[in-house]
Amino acid sequence: MNILFIGDIVGNPGRRAVEELLPRLVDQYFIDLVVANGENASGGIGITPAVADQLFSHGIDLLTSGNHIWKHKEIRPYLEETDRLLRPANYPPETPGQGYAVVETAAGEPVGVINLEGRVFMNAIECPFRTVDRVLGLLPKELKVILVDMHAEATSEKQAMGWFLDGRVSAVVGTHTHVQTADGRVLPGGTGYISDAGMTGPVDSVIGMKREIILERFWSLLPQPFKVASSNIQLQGVVLQIDPQGRCREIHNLQQAIKS
Repeated sequence: MNILFIGDIVGNPGRRAVEELLPRLVDQYFIDLVVANGENASGGIGITPAVADQLFSHGIDLLTSGNHIWKHKEIRPYLEETDRLLRPANYPPETPGQGYAVVETAAGEPVGVINLEGRVFMNAIECPFRTVDRVLGLLPKELKVILVDMHAEATSEKQAMGWFLDGRVSAVVGTHTHVQTADGRVLPGGTGYISDAGMTGPVDSVIGMKREIILERFWSLLPQPFKVASSNIQLQGVVLQIDPQGRCREIHNLQQAIKS
């Protein structure tokens, strides 16, 4: 089974990259399932129901998210109605939505997807390590393929999660920092790992935002409104090759640019 995980989709440029590039990538890499982090897909922060539906119409099977999922209030009832957009599983039980799901490929093969949020330099929420232990106990025992989106700031916390889950899940893919890392590997127990899948959006930017605005923020220490950049648009992510027993055989970084 081949799974494409698309790194954080940022604003309209990121959505454009998905629309233009995803069909070809699915054919090129014989993709069975497409998962993407969409928490920044609406205006560079948050996601709306309309944008989620748009991304599904472009071929994404399931969306994960993170700490920005709550930016637009209209997403809360949407999260209650759908099982295709996840919020991190380690929020309180009363929080709208769900943090994991089992989806099927076109061939009918089940895949578990778990969304977690880190705590280092982020929100003081439930422990992601204890949470993923609990969630794994809730998934069907016969489920072989399990993908984890570890949405976190600190590389150390992501790596720790990779080792914690090695041999227990098919892959742990880091998101949130928008900078693709070069540490993709298969851990000894058969779990694919990468600290960050990257960003789908404008690369000539500071993590997706107009660089002159971010430079002014650093220079002056004064608040500036975030605005999504627009040049050098890429789709970034990883392709995971998973065997029938749920072990990752290969993990490949992906960077594809759209034509100007």
